[in-house]
Amino acid sequence: MAAGSGKPPEQLKAWRRLGVLAEKRAGEAQRHDAAQLEARSARLGPLLVDHAKQRVDAEVVGALAALASESRLEAAVAALFAGTVVNATENRPALHTALRALADDVPPLAQAAVAEQARFLAFAEGVRCGTQRGHTGKPIRTVVHIGIGGSHLGPQLVCEALAGQSDPEIRFLANVDGHAATRTLAGLDPATTLVVVVSKSFTTLETRINAETARSWFLERTCAPAALAEHFVAVTANARAAAEFGVPSARCFAMWDWVGGRYSLWSAAGLPIAIALGREAFEALLAGARLVDVHFRRTPIARNIPALLALLQVWNTNFLGAATHAVLAYDQRLRLLPDYLQQLEMESNGKSVRADGEAVTTHTAPVIWGGEESNGQHAFHQLLHQGTRAFSADFIAAATPHHRLAEHHSWLLANCLAQSKAMWEGRAGGAPHQRVRGGHPSTTIVLDALTPRALGALLALYEHKVFCAGVIWQINSFDQWGVELGKELAGPIRDALAGTAAAAGDLATADLATAINRRRRR
Repeated sequence: MAAGSGKPPEQLKAWRRLGVLAEKRAGEAQRHDAAQLEARSARLGPLLVDHAKQRVDAEVVGALAALASESRLEAAVAALFAGTVVNATENRPALHTALRALADDVPPLAQAAVAEQARFLAFAEGVRCGTQRGHTGKPIRTVVHIGIGGSHLGPQLVCEALAGQSDPEIRFLANVDGHAATRTLAGLDPATTLVVVVSKSFTTLETRINAETARSWFLERTCAPAALAEHFVAVTANARAAAEFGVPSARCFAMWDWVGGRYSLWSAAGLPIAIALGREAFEALLAGARLVDVHFRRTPIARNIPALLALLQVWNTNFLGAATHAVLAYDQRLRLLPDYLQQLEMESNGKSVRADGEAVTTHTAPVIWGGEESNGQHAFHQLLHQGTRAFSADFIAAATPHHRLAEHHSWLLANCLAQSKAMWEGRAGGAPHQRVRGGHPSTTIVLDALTPRALGALLALYEHKVFCAGVIWQINSFDQWGVELGKELAGPIRDALAGTAAAAGDLATADLATAINRRRRR
């Protein structure tokens, strides 16, 4: 990391102080007066962030702020925005915030992104308005977005949350499972289909296999190789590989090595968002994120909302024993938010090596999971209320809906508040099987309404929370070397399954490959 304490976090004075406070408060009932409750609710643009149901008091909050200070968090934030190398293992800055900054505030390294944004937004408007047409002159009716990980989860979340059924229709293909490709391409007319291939390297296995399948599908039905360039677009840092695939440079949009995949929806990887929502809505999405960026960059840590959320996560994870964190979205349009945050948080902070190369001696990211509420209340909430494991939770809702069913929305919001109340207060009376322990910490985030600006702010809030937690844990939040091992191992196993090589490696895996091949030959 470009900044940090230089010490393992558990050696910091504030960390040790928090350990004493956690032990002292174990089993204590949580009581808050009106002044404390007011202090634990903060507004950030279109978001209301309330952490009144967290197991903290003024003394704990003070110790957490001291931990941030000892960890040199403010210096780390400054380094992030300045374009300092914060991803040390890949020798890169992390300048995703530049993608939504005003032109005058974009660092020199990221200036090329300004012109590229104008270019891909103009292209998106052409697709929306019908001026960008297919090889037969017909307008585009379906966009197939092929990516995986961050280049898939972010755009799909935003499109589903804000666009619903759009024209052109947006379909997403990520999984290398052939069923996914078959279902995505089913019923489409190649003459009215645009395929967007998103891969920084243009070599990501799942994306490459799916892109080759889509190309074969197109050529088999059109017998027009020259038309490929009018129906395929690439978002990549490897224009040469895209050209070899069949996408000319004029149909390539840039990605940069200073933007990680899980932070890429603000770039041309968000092309399907711009096509589905239009330029104005995409710019509102950026504006919402920019609002949080400004707050994060300029607000002292004691009042810095993303920093506070990160410190609460550290408190819950490292001092209260919460190994999992539930994301409970009380808005059906946000049903993909837990999936998105799983990648953002666990790929960023699921690390066991500190930035200095030494092994961590504390837990880092909790397991992130969740669901679409109120469905979850009739599934996994039983474990949350009466199970034996510690957890924390985020409740997310919109104050006003985009429908006229007021009774539905009142009940949805009532359930949201009731569930957080039950997890916090529990129930002491009644028969033993009716008792609920309570004391589970949660934060509630209320959007004024689910608009592009509010969603942009929400996603940026979580991005910066993840960064701050990484600084506290002294890990690199911007690499993902653990993902690479499985990729390396898959190649030889695939060759064995294809019959082009003998099964190799450990006996257990070799035996499984042999058994699968026997069954496939039948």
